[in-house]
Amino acid sequence: MPFPATNPPLARALAERNYEHPTPVQLAVLADEAVDRDLLVSAQTGSGKTVAYGLAIATNLLDGAERFERAAAPLALIVAPTRELALQVQRELAWLYQHANARVVSCVGGMDPRREQRELEAGAHIVVGTPGRLCDHLRRGRLDISELKAVVLDEADEMLNLGFREDMEFILETTPETRRTLLFSATFPRGIVALAKQYQDDAFRIEVEGDEGGHADIEYRAIRIAPGDAEHAVVNVLRFYESPSAIVFCNTREAVRHLQAALLERGFSVVALSGELTQNERTTALQSLRDGRSRVCVATDVAARGIDLANLDLVIHAELPNDPEVMQHRSGRTGRAGRKGVSVLLVPPARRRRAETLLNLAGIEAVWGVAPQAEEIRKLDQERMLHDQVFTEETTAEDLALAQALLAERSPEDIAAALARLYRARLPSPEDILDAVEDRGRARPERGRDAVARGGRDTVARGEDRAPAPRTKGGKPSRHGMGEPSVWFRAAIGRRKKAEARWLLPMICRRGGIDKQDIGAIKISDTTTEFEIAARVADAFAANIRRPDKEDTIRIEPLAAVPTEPAASEPRPDKRPPRRDAEPRQRAEESAYHPLHRDEPRRDKEAPLRSRPHRDAPSKSGHAQPFTKKKQHGDKSSRGGQAFPSHSPRSKAPGGKKPKTKRRG
Repeated sequence: MPFPATNPPLARALAERNYEHPTPVQLAVLADEAVDRDLLVSAQTGSGKTVAYGLAIATNLLDGAERFERAAAPLALIVAPTRELALQVQRELAWLYQHANARVVSCVGGMDPRREQRELEAGAHIVVGTPGRLCDHLRRGRLDISELKAVVLDEADEMLNLGFREDMEFILETTPETRRTLLFSATFPRGIVALAKQYQDDAFRIEVEGDEGGHADIEYRAIRIAPGDAEHAVVNVLRFYESPSAIVFCNTREAVRHLQAALLERGFSVVALSGELTQNERTTALQSLRDGRSRVCVATDVAARGIDLANLDLVIHAELPNDPEVMQHRSGRTGRAGRKGVSVLLVPPARRRRAETLLNLAGIEAVWGVAPQAEEIRKLDQERMLHDQVFTEETTAEDLALAQALLAERSPEDIAAALARLYRARLPSPEDILDAVEDRGRARPERGRDAVARGGRDTVARGEDRAPAPRTKGGKPSRHGMGEPSVWFRAAIGRRKKAEARWLLPMICRRGGIDKQDIGAIKISDTTTEFEIAARVADAFAANIRRPDKEDTIRIEPLAAVPTEPAASEPRPDKRPPRRDAEPRQRAEESAYHPLHRDEPRRDKEAPLRSRPHRDAPSKSGHAQPFTKKKQHGDKSSRGGQAFPSHSPRSKAPGGKKPKTKRRG
């Protein structure tokens, strides 16, 4: 279906850009029932909505004329959530209205506000900006909105998510009530509906969805990966699809920096986009993607808003998004304007249920599978080489002369082998992918308290994630058999460096790419930790621990044999004296001469305190005798002033003499 009749200068611009058939959202906003009405439109990113509202407000801005008069106060205000999206909208409207002599000005954060002020003073027909910067110009009186005829809120749901509600309300309350308000949103959450009811007048609601919930041009794939193998999976997915442009999403700036460095190290042409970049750095990065100098962009959700790359055919979710709306916005970077795209979710075992929930809430059916293996990628490389444009380009006389010279010196096989090496040298090498470990439903073993082995070694049951239990009286080890063949490994960290099972267990899982169910006993000694790994994953575990780790430098190595219990002559070092030495020392101190109780009879430590005569007085200073308890029961110097009577006969000193007592005078 061709475009409906529109303003001749705009129709000319569309024809120059080969816009022959309108998208569903463009048809909907140009329908007769939508003309001159406030619009509440639900359309996914990449559906052509920028051109849609550009055409929709043309009748209000031009008012029957073919071209604008000299620019003065703005006639339209377009509000976008991010700088990239605002600048993209400015470029789109600039070419759409170029033959109508429109002047389109941008006001976005990160740019020089004084330059924007000069451009506004020079006049503009359409102003495109971010909420914060537009509010700043409005409060300072730099933006004249007295002639405003239309206000467009693009991706309003994202502006709400970013905390721009007050700025949006300020803009809508400040602008003239006679304006036309167009609100575009990928979804209709409660906040958007409330905003429409408050600031729109009898809005015409449009919901545009494809056959697959607005994602008819996007193929969703969910790839199961082993824990900690996301980086290698990203490499192989990029190599498998070989998209002219691709974007990889992470949840944090730190993850963006790490993944960008890893891809650069492997030979990818990659740029990063995150909130910590300056506007000039962001512009440079995006330009390198547009002109083909960079092929991969690693970005956070917010930083990637508004990215519109013509050849972006692949989106990779290296980390799962937090909600389905974010997943839709991420995936909407591809499959735009009728192009096909692929959105790949990397799903470790612990996030399988979360991924299924996101897909169900978004109404998307994904194809589940595993990451491409290195052998598959090498076969594809061979097929791509045979169809490379180097074989289809026209051959010049200079090329033929060089070819004849090569054939004179080398055999055809040598020349072909050299060409293959040159072709592979420019490609990043694929990675060996671990098998995705599925939850086998194995029952979690009981958590026992007897988890400490003889000789100062703490033993934790398989799957345990708590700290080791206290030493039992017997000190006997707890035997937790794997129930299957196992291999032992040793980590170069022990009790002296505060090693505990509660953080060793997740570290082992992360370093080796395994689950808790694959770990048997963990024995922590003074300087090392020995642990048991199921034999079926031992080879993959040994390969993983050889890789550098960004979080720790603990050395892990396999053991040649099952560790034996330590000899009895190697007791656990303890700064405190053993209990069995306490009694002789205590008796020696009791029997030693002391000037404060030299006339007291000798008593056994085990004797009850009540057998002590109530007339045995302590020192004048009130100090209690050593190794005694409840001194107040027989202590006449206590502040209470009264001694408690004894229920046992008065003990006598050796020789039959009564002990001397000191009476109050």
